[in-house]
Amino acid sequence: MALIGVVVAAGAAGGFSADDEGASPGTNGTIGVSGLAVPATTPTPAAVITVPTTALAQKSVLDEPLGKGMGGDDVEAVQGRLKELGFDPGPIDGQFGEITRAAVWAFEKLIMQTPRSEATGIVTNDMWQRMQDPLVVVPRRPDADSDNHTEVYLPEQVVIFFQGDKAVLISHMSSGTGEKWCEEVTISPGEYGNEEGTEPLKRGECGVSTTPGGVYHYERRIEGVRQSALGGLWNPVYFNYGIAIHGALQVPLEPASHGCIRIPLPLSEYYQQLTANGDQVYVFDGVEEPEHYGAQLPIFNTRDPDYSTTTSTSTTVAPAVTPAPVTPAPPPQAAATQP
Repeated sequence: MALIGVVVAAGAAGGFSADDEGASPGTNGTIGVSGLAVPATTPTPAAVITVPTTALAQKSVLDEPLGKGMGGDDVEAVQGRLKELGFDPGPIDGQFGEITRAAVWAFEKLIMQTPRSEATGIVTNDMWQRMQDPLVVVPRRPDADSDNHTEVYLPEQVVIFFQGDKAVLISHMSSGTGEKWCEEVTISPGEYGNEEGTEPLKRGECGVSTTPGGVYHYERRIEGVRQSALGGLWNPVYFNYGIAIHGALQVPLEPASHGCIRIPLPLSEYYQQLTANGDQVYVFDGVEEPEHYGAQLPIFNTRDPDYSTTTSTSTTVAPAVTPAPVTPAPPPQAAATQP
């Protein structure tokens, strides 16, 4: 890594200044169907400001792009800077692994505004220059009704945990695919559909893998592993019936869940400490503002009529062209939307 000449970092190059119109949207807009005030203007990405400063800053350059499988001092420097900005790359050990790549994905999508489908997980010199700017990520909803809150950005597939207005953890995520499915599921005791059970329950269910936009609150949390149709949920925190934020072994670049918000497994070891039951959760779907929906219910699963204990089905069909209407209340046979 070579050193660039001394530069002056001042103002808001490439981002919003603290005084830019739209950096912190107000709530004097229209009233949504939920009865909540919908902000008149909201930036598509989270507001990213470059802190005004007159201090001289030294920037370095990368001799080559950095990607998964590489190692060395340059990787360690990138990991350290990501950590400072709130993107957890895993251990600061100079080894570019899966968790570091996930942190780079989040930086690409949120800060560089790279479309999700074009993210590479490779740190170019241009990205490294931007990473060295005095950046601060501020919330879209600084006026949340809880001291701490979470913002989920479905188009970018990024989730941010705020304490006050400080982003304490920014993570790549994977949400619902939008596909219909029918398969055998396992429901742990205490979960929706097996509330009174003492043993895991297996049965055939069908559903639609959606993550609804809206405004929610964390309701409950469980430490450890819960069973689901796609495997285990590590340390889930639920905010919309069976929809939770949880750790997962597989958090690909594209949406891949049955509706839950997957984050990298190592982050799930501590993210519960950053949240509390009652904290507000805003889910932005890129179509309407969360306040337009309010606490929108998920599409509840139904029993698979073709399922038997001797012959189970596991079928994923094409994505729904028109999403099923939101059910006003869980049907008698409804179970939690799977992760």
